[in-house]
Amino acid sequence: RQNGSFESKVSAHNRSKVWGSFSKIDDKVVRCKLCGKDYAFHTSTSGMLAHLEKKHPMPSSLKQSSMDAFRVRKLDSSRAEKITGLMTSMVAKDVLPVSFVEGVGFRELMAFLEPDYQVPCRKTTTVRLEKMYEDKAASLRESLCAAEHLAITTDAWTALTTESYVTVTAHYFEDWKMKTALLQTRAMPERHTAENLANVLGAAAEDWGIADKIVACVHDNATNVTVATSRHLEWESHRCFAHTLQLAVNDGFKLNSIANVVGGASRLVSHFHHSTVASEALKKKQAIQLKEPHRLIQYVKTRWNSIHDMFERLLEQRWTIAAVLSDREVTKLSDARTLDLTDANWHTMEELLPVLQFKRRVSDSLTSRMEPENTGTAKKAAFIASFLDPRHKHLKFTTKEVKEAVQEKVRDLLSGLRAVSGDSARVDDDESGPAKRAKQVDAMVSFFGEDYFKGDTVTSDHSEIERYTNEEGISPSQDPALWWSLNESRFKNLSRLAKAYLCIPATSVPAERVFSAAGLVVNRLRSRLLPKHVDMLLFLNKN
Repeated sequence: RQNGSFESKVSAHNRSKVWGSFSKIDDKVVRCKLCGKDYAFHTSTSGMLAHLEKKHPMPSSLKQSSMDAFRVRKLDSSRAEKITGLMTSMVAKDVLPVSFVEGVGFRELMAFLEPDYQVPCRKTTTVRLEKMYEDKAASLRESLCAAEHLAITTDAWTALTTESYVTVTAHYFEDWKMKTALLQTRAMPERHTAENLANVLGAAAEDWGIADKIVACVHDNATNVTVATSRHLEWESHRCFAHTLQLAVNDGFKLNSIANVVGGASRLVSHFHHSTVASEALKKKQAIQLKEPHRLIQYVKTRWNSIHDMFERLLEQRWTIAAVLSDREVTKLSDARTLDLTDANWHTMEELLPVLQFKRRVSDSLTSRMEPENTGTAKKAAFIASFLDPRHKHLKFTTKEVKEAVQEKVRDLLSGLRAVSGDSARVDDDESGPAKRAKQVDAMVSFFGEDYFKGDTVTSDHSEIERYTNEEGISPSQDPALWWSLNESRFKNLSRLAKAYLCIPATSVPAERVFSAAGLVVNRLRSRLLPKHVDMLLFLNKN
């Protein structure tokens, strides 16, 4: 070995990390890559290592590993259990099919990483998921039990398998921190009548023990849901503001001067989306005219801002579109006459619609749907929540009469809270026997009476509301929950109402978002998934 070549010497020491810092000059000389100093090399790397430790000290983690590091790690039961738990959690978090644990590629990977680990089968993984669901559900029940009030959202969805599902989400405060949880996504094979929906929602509330805690149910504008919540279940029915706004905007688009342009533009975009010849011709014209190779955007009724996007893209590509429509090798004359927009249509798009008429129509529609100047609506959750939000408590968006009606409703709610507290107090006063006699009675309280030191409750409510309204509001950018957490001791009764009403979502978006994940859960790879497992997987994914 001493008489061997440089390569054989290097081979004998190729496990040493020191070679990463030196390069070969010739058979007897190596050079430090860090400082450029040359060293004689014989059969040992000790001199090179000494140079590195003296001139270029490294963190201990980068030094040459001991032989212990090369020993094979034994797979003990605790590590195997940890791997199984993480694998099960991955199914829920990443919306994977349970069958992935039986995939050839996954098992090859695990065999390389942990040769001694036995990957569980699909059935075992499902059992694990069910146990995870039970544990998480039990934890959520405890959290919901501690909440005094909460709000829910609900929506319906049809899966790829044509099965219909109804989802319910809960929203509540925990130490003035907003909590959101998915309660369930249950299959509903029955017709979606108001009575059937009420049965499903009522059963969900009873199952989770929140039936007497629901302040409001937020949903879309569907009549069957409105009747189910307000009439059958007698809950506060709160329509999703985003959906209401969408309906109002759609009413604005119904103006003839706008509807004609929208219809013509939609037909034009649809032609390019469905004709391969036309879309390919558009790409060629874009390249010739040095235009961006953008696809045309189609208007989607449920996304009202998509009209603006459609108009903007059409205006950008106006002359490339005209070139395609005028090319008889691509577009027939009859089609071109039907699809081509008039100059007036293009001008309307350039002006971005008759804005004043549009604004007036939308404003009228919103007013009719939300009735901001009707004193009867002052009893609804939206107005009460606005009053209890320190950013909007002055209710400048409505009339004086509505403001007074809102405050009167708040006083009634405070009286209700006081009545509940009074009932619990009377139960304590009815105690008898040794426990009652053992209570020490303060002499001054006994002389003046139990209620002497307590202020008049009605006056107290009036005073608390008056102090709250007289204070300056906070900036719209500030967090109302943070404000209430700092001022809870000053407004003890109002803060309880704030926890009840400020947890109500303005929209039913939380329920809608569940179905975005649901589309990944119920797909063509798992079309035979049982409804109870759909509910379980969505619950684990969202919670």
